[in-house]
Amino acid sequence: MKINVKVCCISSVEEALIAVSLGVSAIGLVGNMPSGPGVISDDLIKYIAKSVPVNIDTFMLTSEITAGKIIEHHYRTLTNTIQIVDELKDGTYDDIRLYLPSVKLVQVIHVIDEKSVDEAVRISKSVDALLLDSGNPNLKVKELGGTGRVHNWSLSRKIVEQTNIPVYLAGGLNSDNVQKAIEEVHPFGVDLCSGVRTNGKLDSEKLKQFLNKVWN
Repeated sequence: MKINVKVCCISSVEEALIAVSLGVSAIGLVGNMPSGPGVISDDLIKYIAKSVPVNIDTFMLTSEITAGKIIEHHYRTLTNTIQIVDELKDGTYDDIRLYLPSVKLVQVIHVIDEKSVDEAVRISKSVDALLLDSGNPNLKVKELGGTGRVHNWSLSRKIVEQTNIPVYLAGGLNSDNVQKAIEEVHPFGVDLCSGVRTNGKLDSEKLKQFLNKVWN
């Protein structure tokens, strides 16, 4: 099975079209966050999402933690996928689906310890996919992605084995370690931001190298 690739922190139509032209299946568009790279305005997220082919998954990353606020955030961006980067604390995934039945829901699991595995298995019954990252929402200033750190892949492997939905692996991936990551975790897809950037900008050569390691 060909591994899906999502490039996150897309900040312009130009970056989106470069990624798409090289064969990625998804792009990540970062809404307001307490920390981390790649944040752009909701208007720009909407503009970029409209600019790519309809077969590309456009992930809007939201740090909202209530169903109502997540729905409102989506209405401002109109992506085809919502990536929820924090724990849903008010309302349910079904509440979101009621208003957004055609939008895919992806929950981020910040892989910290064995509790993360239990959380992932529980949530997997309610969403379309999981994305395993290396943040820490328990810090005073929450880390909700874009850390550039690798987490414990053995825990990620357990999540893949114990769930029945697509699982994306994120966190510190680059062309040097992605083959090992795929071999150890067997994810549906991989997701990265800083690993294909130079001075904050998407680097097409780094992305080509990364994709070559993923697919060859």
